[in-house]
Amino acid sequence: MLIAGPTASGKSALALTLADKLNGVIVNADSMQVYRDLRIITARPSEDEEARVPHRLYGHVDAAENYSVGRWCRDVTAALHDIRAAGKRPVIVGGTGLYFKALTAGLAAVPPVPADIRGALRARLASKGVGELYAELMRVDSQAAHRIMPNDGSRILRALEVMETTGRSLADWHRDGMAPVLDPADVAKIFLKTERADLVARIEARFAAMLDSGGADEVRTLAARKLDPLLPAMKAHGVPWLVRHLEGEITLAEAAAGAVMDTRRYAKRQNTWFRNQLPDWPWVSTDEAVNSLEMQLKRE
Repeated sequence: MLIAGPTASGKSALALTLADKLNGVIVNADSMQVYRDLRIITARPSEDEEARVPHRLYGHVDAAENYSVGRWCRDVTAALHDIRAAGKRPVIVGGTGLYFKALTAGLAAVPPVPADIRGALRARLASKGVGELYAELMRVDSQAAHRIMPNDGSRILRALEVMETTGRSLADWHRDGMAPVLDPADVAKIFLKTERADLVARIEARFAAMLDSGGADEVRTLAARKLDPLLPAMKAHGVPWLVRHLEGEITLAEAAAGAVMDTRRYAKRQNTWFRNQLPDWPWVSTDEAVNSLEMQLKRE
C-alpha cells in the first residue's frame, strides 16, 4: 500500500489509521524524515504514534550523512522482507517522488544528481583539491578509481556524484541498473489531493506547531554540530531560516514566514512532479482515500 501526497496533506495520519486497522507497519518514503536529528522540524511521527503502530526507516540516518535513493531502495527492500515475514502489511508513506518511482519503476538510468550534492562536491574540489576526492573515490568505488587518472577532476566528480546520489557505482548503472522493488500493478496506491487554500493553512499551522514544540531548539542543536550547510539535513524546510534567526540575522517571525513560503513552493512542485512522473496514480481527497485503497486491495 503506497500513500503519497504533498507536504502537510495528512498522509501520516491516514497511514496511521490504515496500519492500525490492517495490522500494518508504516514505512517512511520521505527523504528528510530519515534523519534522526530532525524529528520536530520534519514532522516525523511522534513517539506515541510510533508506539501505537510499528514504524520503519524513520530517524535512522545521521544528519552528517548524504542519504541517497539507492540506499533507500536497499533499506526498504530489507524492511519489506521483514514485514512480510512477520505476517504484517507494509504501508509506505511519504512525499519524495523519486523514492516511489524507484520503488515501482526501478532506476534503469542514472538519476539526476541533486544540486546540493553536486555543489558540495565541487566546493570540496575547490577547497581541498583533486587528491582528496580521488582518495575518497578509491575508498568508496575502487573499481572506478582505477579506471580514472588521479588528476581527472571531472571524471572523479562524476563518479562520486553518482555514488553519493544512488549508493551504486557508475559501472553498476551502466551494467544493469536497479530493478523495481514492487510491481505497480500489484499494489494499492493513492496521491492525496488537497485544495490549495486548505494546504496553505495546514502548512502554516504545522510550522507554528513545530515552533511551539521546540523546533528552534532542535535546529539550534543541529547547528551546533557545524555540519556542511549543503548536506540535505541542513537544507530541510525551516532549517536554513531558523539558523539565520538563531545567528541574529532575522526575527523569528521572518524565519517562520520564509520557511512557510519554501514549504508552499515545495508542495506545488510535489503536485507537478507526481502528475507528470507517475500519471497512473489515483488522485483522491482524504475523505475518499480509505475507500479507494480498500477497493484496490480487493483487486490484488
